[in-house]
Amino acid sequence: MTVQTPRRASSLDRDAVTAPKHTAPAGPPKGGRKAGKGKKDPVWAKATLVFGAVLMMASGAGIVGTKWVVSSATSAVTQDNLLGDTKKSAAEGGNSLKGPIDLLLMGVDARKRWAVDDLHADTIIILHIPASHDQAYLVSVPRDTEVQVPAFAKSKYPGGTAKATEAFFHGAQNGGGWAGGAQLMAQTLKNTTGISFDGAAIIDFNGFKGVIDALKGVKMCVDQRVKSHHMVKVDGRPMYLAEARKSGKSQTPIWHEKGCQDMEGWEALDYARQRYGLKNGDYDRQRHQQQLIKAMAKKASGSGVLTNPVKVSGLMKAAGKAFVLDTGGVPVADFIFTLKGVAANDLVLLRSNNGSFAGNGKGRESITPKTMEMYRAVRQDRLADFIIGNPDVVAQEK
Repeated sequence: MTVQTPRRASSLDRDAVTAPKHTAPAGPPKGGRKAGKGKKDPVWAKATLVFGAVLMMASGAGIVGTKWVVSSATSAVTQDNLLGDTKKSAAEGGNSLKGPIDLLLMGVDARKRWAVDDLHADTIIILHIPASHDQAYLVSVPRDTEVQVPAFAKSKYPGGTAKATEAFFHGAQNGGGWAGGAQLMAQTLKNTTGISFDGAAIIDFNGFKGVIDALKGVKMCVDQRVKSHHMVKVDGRPMYLAEARKSGKSQTPIWHEKGCQDMEGWEALDYARQRYGLKNGDYDRQRHQQQLIKAMAKKASGSGVLTNPVKVSGLMKAAGKAFVLDTGGVPVADFIFTLKGVAANDLVLLRSNNGSFAGNGKGRESITPKTMEMYRAVRQDRLADFIIGNPDVVAQEK
């Protein structure tokens, strides 16, 4: 995989900021609801509807088609304030596409039987696009990393030591909702890594299935045989364990077998969510989730989806049920044309902590010095140079 040297970089370090002061709905907004009157036009964050997939939108569609796609995205995808006061300042290049772009991606499992505020961010990924705008990097943050979570008035959280995945939970309590969870996660990661964000997205894993189905499945290469700990088959149909138990019917285990194969939405998502039974646990899961993002990007750009108005419409409707996005203030069209040079094959997958559990003796993890250096390289937009000196941080795709 080619790693290009950025044409220009920013060496600004990020300063810590105070806890967010914005208010947000207590729960996940329903698909299609737009932000309040104070919001500006829909912004570049919408172009991440299928993570890296929609980054190819500009290269695959003409000017007229792109305008139509942007219009569809505006009406289909829910927006909310996910960063609060932690978004990049003007001095850091916020509200501008002239420099590097950093997005915070958080995955939650929001099933109907769970309360809105009873959620953790089980997937934490930083999507970094250098100032050259010709490549994209996916950097996973280990969910069990021990972090100092700051006090957060909105959810009445006093602050304390926790796992990174728990920051979202603490921010969502007492009416903080998904927006509060995201804001506290962003603040925690900024304090921990020094990285500020241009935008953010919350992905509901259950809605994510619909996005993959809208793409007519994706090709995934399974590198380790693993049993699903989330789903079984009942009467030949995949079903979550809790639902299967209620059915009272016989259950058949689901095994993901080694080898490359085309997967439906439920299958690809279930495989990418497994961590128990894998050699490196959550680190293998991080890599598989990164692979899924890249597989979606390849499918979207290579199957004609983004140039077919009917297919794009279905994709946007599915995305509207799966994503909540922070809209940051830069028009979508500007973002799309800025990122013409980014393609699916330019998604570089990076691993933290050398791809293995870096325990601190308390059942949690510490961030290794090399990984902290990688985060610093993201912040300073010199990630390509860091990778050249540390090629082992690039995840090997099976």
